[in-house]
Amino acid sequence: MTRRAVVVGATGQIGRVAVGALARDGWEVTAVSRGGGRDVSWPGQVRTARADRADDAALAAAVGDGCEVLVDMVAYGPAHARQLVSLADRVGSAVVVSSITVYEDDKGRSFDTQGEPDGFPEYPVPLTEEQRTVAPGDTSYSTRKAGLERELLAAGGRLPTTLLRAGAIHGPHCRTPRELYFVKRNLDGRTRRVLPFGGQSRFHPASVHNIAELIRLAAAQPGTRALNAVDPDAPTVAEIAAAIDAVTGVETETVLLDGPPPSPAVGDTPWSAPVPVVCDMSAAERELGYRAVVRYADRLPETVAWIEQRLAGRDWREAYPKMFQTYGDLFDYAAEDAFLDSLGA
Repeated sequence: MTRRAVVVGATGQIGRVAVGALARDGWEVTAVSRGGGRDVSWPGQVRTARADRADDAALAAAVGDGCEVLVDMVAYGPAHARQLVSLADRVGSAVVVSSITVYEDDKGRSFDTQGEPDGFPEYPVPLTEEQRTVAPGDTSYSTRKAGLERELLAAGGRLPTTLLRAGAIHGPHCRTPRELYFVKRNLDGRTRRVLPFGGQSRFHPASVHNIAELIRLAAAQPGTRALNAVDPDAPTVAEIAAAIDAVTGVETETVLLDGPPPSPAVGDTPWSAPVPVVCDMSAAERELGYRAVVRYADRLPETVAWIEQRLAGRDWREAYPKMFQTYGDLFDYAAEDAFLDSLGA
């Protein structure tokens, strides 16, 4: 019997890989995106549909008479959850991408409080799905994702939904690639770098290929659950920097600081944090039979190549505007040189 899957956000970073994984697994896939485009890697039988997920009628039309699974890469907030549940009479189950930023620690600290004094969360290592989550709301990305989760989990009787809490997503087509921090520095010939917290910061990465594998497995095993979605390893920021050096063929001297960055312009990488954020994948292994298909270093060359291609002949803020909006100026070399000179003095 033919199984039909509808993938919303199909031409995004995760969607491109997930569509291919489902199609190669025998699903009849309809790839839904605002532009209605297709990726060159998809098998020929993949169908495409144009729809803005904010348009209820267009999304319903893409689902058509029904599907066994609706995969949503771009659901965001309670309204999107209700939109999905409204299609429950035509959808067997859903798989929805969420985020590990929904977690808060036992003192109520989360990613939203990390800029406050003593505000960075101290999660257990490893972090399991049993950890409590932030209160739903409209104040941040995390609270909106928490609202999405709560609505979908509550509606599990009508629409069984697997929520995948992704970590630091990496791979081509990412609009905010953390790897940019080291790739651009190497392209610019920076031979020294500053890493705070002894270079030991860890924020668990998640390959698009591992997330796609989780989507493939969850699509075939409907249920109402929230699962972590990260790689099998969580390298330190120093290890990530060294791995990118190896891919780009450069040698860099690393200056390690015991404490935090001396200023926002010096050493404050997209991974830098005083405590680790490392997730456990036992639940996915137990419930879905999941096994990671790649490790972080396996796919790093394609990530680096994609970033280099995007940067070619362009200002990095033009190539990655969302990265600049999120992190500010990551490449204030004058401030970094002044700091390094002060160390030499």
